[in-house]
Amino acid sequence: MRADSITLAELERDALTEIVNIGVSRAASSLRKMIGDQVLLSVPSIEVVSQKRAARLISEREVSDLVAVRQDFAGPFSGRALLIFPETNSLELVRAVTGGELTAQEVVDMEGEALCETGNVILNACLATMANMLQRSLTMTIPEILRGTSASLFEVDPAGPGGGLVLFLYIDFAVRSRDIRGYIAMIMDIPSLETLKELLEEFIARVVGDDV
Repeated sequence: MRADSITLAELERDALTEIVNIGVSRAASSLRKMIGDQVLLSVPSIEVVSQKRAARLISEREVSDLVAVRQDFAGPFSGRALLIFPETNSLELVRAVTGGELTAQEVVDMEGEALCETGNVILNACLATMANMLQRSLTMTIPEILRGTSASLFEVDPAGPGGGLVLFLYIDFAVRSRDIRGYIAMIMDIPSLETLKELLEEFIARVVGDDV
């Protein structure tokens, strides 16, 4: 089966968007407790694209190097989840998480720990909500920090084909008066995406029933 042969039908995309929105709203609530201020996260779009295309989507928007929090997940569908920030945004996020009272050096020193904590909150909320609503369970590894270009984060081989598929979510962050933006990507192989489609069909049947 070719990588570009998997697409989400409109109902599947709507169902997945709804599930992810619930996960993101839970993440926003948890982040709000960490930061002590209003946090808004929105998920305007969900696309299934090749790793190469996902890398290009980010590189078209971001000129700086990127920082990502990575967590692998396993269950009925497996893969890895990335929470990606432009490097300049990552320090701004650390300032927000730590209350903005640290020196510049302390912010840099705290960056890894604060990003792992933030990534853990956001990725766990999204993945746990997906698993819950699809009535399955997922296990997740502890978060790790990656740095580099979008191509390196998505492990794109310049000489090779497009690679695996990416469930690509674009998230807007708003924290106080700060402009902090990020992206969530879930990289899955074709069997995992096929399973996800089947689970979404089951979810739709449960929720909509005979009205589909």
